[in-house]
Amino acid sequence: METLVENILIYSVVFAFCLAVVILYLRRQKRNSQIVEEKILQAKQDGIHEPVSLHPVVDMNLCIQTGACISACPEKDILGIRNGKATTINASHCIGHGACFHACPTQAITLCIGTEKRGVELPHIDQNFETNIPGIYIAGELGGMGLIKNAVEQGKQAVENIIKAGKKHHTAAYDLIVVGAGPAGISASLTAKKHNLRCLTLEQDTLGGTVFSFPRAKIVMTSPMDLPLHGKLRLYETSKSELLELWKSVLQKNNITIKENAKVEAIIPENGHFSVETLSGEKFTSRFVLLSIGRRGSPRKLNIPGEGLEKVAYRLLEPDLVKGQDVLVVGGGDSAIESAILLSCENKVILSYRGDTLSRIKPRNREKIDGAVKAGLIDLRLNTNLVSIEKEEIVLTVAGEGEEKVRIKNDLVYIFAGGELPTQFLVKIGLQITKKFGEALLKHH
Repeated sequence: METLVENILIYSVVFAFCLAVVILYLRRQKRNSQIVEEKILQAKQDGIHEPVSLHPVVDMNLCIQTGACISACPEKDILGIRNGKATTINASHCIGHGACFHACPTQAITLCIGTEKRGVELPHIDQNFETNIPGIYIAGELGGMGLIKNAVEQGKQAVENIIKAGKKHHTAAYDLIVVGAGPAGISASLTAKKHNLRCLTLEQDTLGGTVFSFPRAKIVMTSPMDLPLHGKLRLYETSKSELLELWKSVLQKNNITIKENAKVEAIIPENGHFSVETLSGEKFTSRFVLLSIGRRGSPRKLNIPGEGLEKVAYRLLEPDLVKGQDVLVVGGGDSAIESAILLSCENKVILSYRGDTLSRIKPRNREKIDGAVKAGLIDLRLNTNLVSIEKEEIVLTVAGEGEEKVRIKNDLVYIFAGGELPTQFLVKIGLQITKKFGEALLKHH
């Protein structure tokens, strides 16, 4: 009888302990879920909940709440657990590196472009990366795939498909012209070299394309990739500068030269090949053309007096070389914030933004800019517009009665007003543009 009572007591204690653990676990889950719910509400108020580019979509039927996607994401608060399932919080801050996609053990995540309400315009391409114009191909970000690893793979596959299509006899100077020297363009150039194609690569700016404009500390890779003529690369947290040095080394080793500062203005079909014309008036002929120019297109200009002066730039290339200058940074996005912070260490920096709040920036950038402003490292001027740039000064207007004008001593101006999508250029070529509404670009098979 005593043994029975002892057993009952032991089982009761064990049951009570297990029950307590379960209750504590459920309470913790409920509390965490409430925190995520509050973050989602705040994100909606700040206008950063809806995605603007490639973003994760979670299949609730497959999600088992491992949290692997959250741990794998280098960004902050893109995903969270709500009611026992993963969900997006600040979807507009997703940079599309795909770490969550690869980390999910149940393959519950798909990377999509656009939403049911907000479409994203993309050129139409088939499974071989060929457009509606035979002979013109697209790879990388322009086709919606912004992940570096996948852009590299697309560049390689597109050239391999071009080879399958056959060189055929032609009178053009080149077999292939690659437009754009970002991840897809570099990969395509290396693949063309591997297969002995006569290839010319044109880049409107400098090697690296969009990647080159990233601040030097930005992580641009989170998974390994296979680079043509080089092999497997296992680079999980690679900075922009490291990746660019690697690309330069591989290109030099294979005697590949990128023709920089050659912006393509027109691509015209001509007797079985294409005539490719640049802004400077140069003309090149090629049997095939591969577009890997990215979706940002050209930097958007303000069209104000003095914008053509040498002291004006639209990206920050070497912040370490800028010292002791009076600098104006224009813009309210992450690029402007990150550049202003980098420059504030050695310079006097003014950050001008036309809005009354910096609402569309990543949480970590908000923390940094708030700290820099509080410490007096950055002079933040909201509700201001840059209206004129002079050799030694700039002129800002301050919102309010009379649009007050302020003249400020200045040495350098960096403008981050976004990019003009290359839609007009694509339409001019004759490419078909389609609008994607929540369409999957990367999913498990």
